[in-house]
Amino acid sequence: MKAVVYDRYGGPEVLRVEDVPTPSPAAGQVLIRVAATSVNLSDWECLRGSPAYARIGGLRSPARRTLGSDIAGVVDDVGNGVTRFRVGDEVYGDNLAIKGGFAEYAVVPESALALKPSELSFAEASSIPQAGAIALQGSRWAKAGDHVLINGAGGGSGAFAIQLAKQAGAHVTGVDNAGKLDFMLSLGADQVLDYTRDDFTRTPQRYDLVLDLVAHRSVYAYRRALARRGRYRCVGGSVGTMLRVLTVGALLGVASGRSIGVLAVKEGPDHFTPLSDLCASGTVKISVDRTFSLDQVPAALAHVGEGLALGKVVVLPS
Repeated sequence: MKAVVYDRYGGPEVLRVEDVPTPSPAAGQVLIRVAATSVNLSDWECLRGSPAYARIGGLRSPARRTLGSDIAGVVDDVGNGVTRFRVGDEVYGDNLAIKGGFAEYAVVPESALALKPSELSFAEASSIPQAGAIALQGSRWAKAGDHVLINGAGGGSGAFAIQLAKQAGAHVTGVDNAGKLDFMLSLGADQVLDYTRDDFTRTPQRYDLVLDLVAHRSVYAYRRALARRGRYRCVGGSVGTMLRVLTVGALLGVASGRSIGVLAVKEGPDHFTPLSDLCASGTVKISVDRTFSLDQVPAALAHVGEGLALGKVVVLPS
């Protein structure tokens, strides 16, 4: 089979397409004929080996040769003990532990998969697992009348979070680069900010909830942006910022009547299928910006890593 592989950390230039053996499913695993794999910022981080947490399991060289965790496809074979799926089932899930989605076939633990809703295409289904879990968990505190800010709102998780917060009745501010302002408005954001021009921590507005998908400011700035009893949660960002949020931020939040912390995202079908149901019913829109082929994976990763994607980017192996 064909797969996109890399053996050292770096930019898109270290990726190449190779013919590699088709994997066989071990006990509890399913072999998927991949129909679509969406690109996540975590793929870009694991490609570059930065931030430092992207090197977990592979300090000097990548632990996995093939990236791609959000997979949708058709069951081709099952390992011993698999009971929930059979050959021919259309499935999707987040294969974060094993990855391997930028290939024609991939093995996935049975526990990571769900049956694909018939209303969704493979490309749409692959867009949901990781981004959807983050959006659902990060926006769950939003309620009617709240002022909610989403930093990095023009990407995959942010696009879902805007819609979920709006459905909760919140006033939503989306923050991203200038090329994404109209996109965020189209998803329902009430206000948008270009982060290159406006620092949301220095505007007069104070927020009841801040979901930060690209954390890099000081914890004092985050405290300043929060209303009394407001909540700040970050997902991703620099290691230094996240450590300060976990330590200084937590103490600072308690002392000031606010909650400042890192969102501990729970994985698995229970945490993304509720969003899939909303997407299948048309309640939430899936935004697929572009699709790429296997030999275009370097360009796909760069498109996401450079902050250009409006919503999700998807790789279609064939």
